[in-house]
Amino acid sequence: MDTEKLRKWTKKIKVTNLINADVEVVNNSPLKLIGKGRQGAVFRYSDDICVKVFGNQEDCDREHYALSLGQHTNLFPKIHAKGKLYIAMDFVRGVDLREYLQSQPLTEELSDKLIKMLIVFKEIGYERIDHHKRQIYLQEDGSLKVIDVARTVWRDRVYPYPRKLLNSLGDDNKEIFLSHVQALSPQLYEEWLHYIRMEELSREIYQLILNETPDEEKKKEKKKSLKTESDKLLTRDDEKNYVLLMEGLMHKVFKEEWVKTMLARGEDPDKVMEEIDNYWDERELESMGIKVASSKSDQNKNTRRYTGFRESRSQSSTKSYKQSKSKSKDKDLKKEIKVKYNDENGRKKYTGSKKK
Repeated sequence: MDTEKLRKWTKKIKVTNLINADVEVVNNSPLKLIGKGRQGAVFRYSDDICVKVFGNQEDCDREHYALSLGQHTNLFPKIHAKGKLYIAMDFVRGVDLREYLQSQPLTEELSDKLIKMLIVFKEIGYERIDHHKRQIYLQEDGSLKVIDVARTVWRDRVYPYPRKLLNSLGDDNKEIFLSHVQALSPQLYEEWLHYIRMEELSREIYQLILNETPDEEKKKEKKKSLKTESDKLLTRDDEKNYVLLMEGLMHKVFKEEWVKTMLARGEDPDKVMEEIDNYWDERELESMGIKVASSKSDQNKNTRRYTGFRESRSQSSTKSYKQSKSKSKDKDLKKEIKVKYNDENGRKKYTGSKKK
């Protein structure tokens, strides 16, 4: 392909990201627009190649990195060229799973392929082992192709089961798919079922906190019932990983439900999101041994310190992509959050970094 011509054409395309809507496109190039989504717009370059133009560089870099991880598999379109705001790749044909399931049944064979798709996601290093059915294409030979994988990488917190895929299937197909998973891999089925129930319990906990009742007897009954159910959360084998998953899921659920509640009360959603993030930032600072500041200047200092820590932690999962930057940030951060103390009996001074 003529990469120089492609570079000139993409400069004549303006893609603008919108809040909770597909991108806005101004196209002054000879390329034909064939589709658009939340992160970018897709144009036809030739019969076999398309070009995705993004509204910002971060989304472009995410998509390119995620696709690069899977280039040795047959699950992703082949990359032909990349610019600052565009990626040229194979044109994916076939029918997406959303359209396919409108007229065809979800068979055990197709469910098997979906499970294997998630296995590939895990093996190549995706953080989010999940995908929406509209981004999964069934090919003529029965194989699968996936698109729009930018959000599978550089994620700190994700649901520990394929929640997006299950919910996108709809209630009937969700039950069919889970029955297939139970038949094909009983252990995987039990694991997913556990996290589905854990999510339900998290929402029950949120409602208990939000709607406290003055009736003491009802409070005791709810606490007793919840305690009995919550004991099920202590049955995982890998305790360290389990704690991390719990933290991530609770953070996601609390944030989603808080925003819904505040919107129902007429609050500004942007302000609510900012307050939620500040709340969790303070909790993480405290867990790192950093005192939460009371003054505005100290709060800004702590925010910068925490932001540097969170960015360095996120970058560690993509070390091969930005290794040199991540190392320098981690080094500076470790110097900043060192903990030093002497006990009352005058024993040796201890210096170490307190990990999250």
